[in-house]
Amino acid sequence: MRAPFYRNAFLQNGMLPVDIVLSPAWWYRHEGISFDEDYFFHPARRVEVERQMEQALYDRWGRFGLGADRGAELPVAGAVHLAAGFLIPQMLGCTVRYTEAKPPEVLPANVASLDLEPDTAFETAAFRQLEKLIDALRSKYGYAVGDVNFGGILNHALDLRGQTVFMDMMDKPEQVARFFTALAQVQDRFTSFVEQRTGTSSISVNRTLRHISRPVYLHSECSHVMISTSDYERFLLPFDVAWSRRRRPFGVHYCGADPHRYAESYAKLPHLDFLDVGWPGDVKKLRAHLPETFLNVRYSPVEIVEQTPAAIRATVRRLVHESGNPYLTGVCCINMDDRVTDDQVSALFEEVEQLRSEYAASESSV
Repeated sequence: MRAPFYRNAFLQNGMLPVDIVLSPAWWYRHEGISFDEDYFFHPARRVEVERQMEQALYDRWGRFGLGADRGAELPVAGAVHLAAGFLIPQMLGCTVRYTEAKPPEVLPANVASLDLEPDTAFETAAFRQLEKLIDALRSKYGYAVGDVNFGGILNHALDLRGQTVFMDMMDKPEQVARFFTALAQVQDRFTSFVEQRTGTSSISVNRTLRHISRPVYLHSECSHVMISTSDYERFLLPFDVAWSRRRRPFGVHYCGADPHRYAESYAKLPHLDFLDVGWPGDVKKLRAHLPETFLNVRYSPVEIVEQTPAAIRATVRRLVHESGNPYLTGVCCINMDDRVTDDQVSALFEEVEQLRSEYAASESSV
């Protein structure tokens, strides 16, 4: 270990923030929470269920700081305890299916045209539901918190156009550029609307961001596993460049298995304050290309349920050391299902606590 460590002034986070997200299947089985449409849009239920979730987290892992808001009536506008990016696709015309024990399912619209008028998304019943929800919370409590997972440009392009969009990128590049620009405008307006009313835009994209003092703009690039880095740089990098300049702290959410494939491309961004590092991404390679970026290492929710607490702790330690800077590293595990045990989750937190102690001791000895 070496010290002192560089810190990102735009993030102002503490050492090694850590957080988790449990899947709807976990919440349904262990707490009886149903993820119907009311869960997302009924003001009283929003407050009630979020408080229930905070209490459940406190009962199991309160010693690690979870569930701090269990006694509060927080006017939470978005489902910040859930990984669910569905509202913008619904605003754009996709059908959304709500079920008891799964996140909302977006059904591809398979639209015939690449023409998109951004303003129409904000005239839909889906957006009016969100407006009504936030207005009701602000009217009763005087404020609102939380935000709504807003996804990303290519994610929404696939929701609307399906995999035909990949052929469009080859056959109709100018039309695709206009299509992506319209999607970016929807995303910009949506996140600005939410952030102006709640103070944040991206905690629902990754809860680790609640440990960062300034609201991060986290652009989801889940579907970038399906394209080449050259296509990213041609069609999508310009949007990330613009956002990285005017919406700092700026981050990229990459939950796919190969984030290191984009290491050189992401290094071309003027600023990349935060990067979600999908499992099992090459953390060393990313750190070599992104020495000043906060790397949020994502433990696999599939792997964790098969591993012993000792194996989990060893993996967390390895990943953190590969990142190399405790102020530019976070740990999370997102969407763990109903098979994960309390001990497995605890192991994640316990190892982070141990690492914090070791890094703090190394700093004090310098």
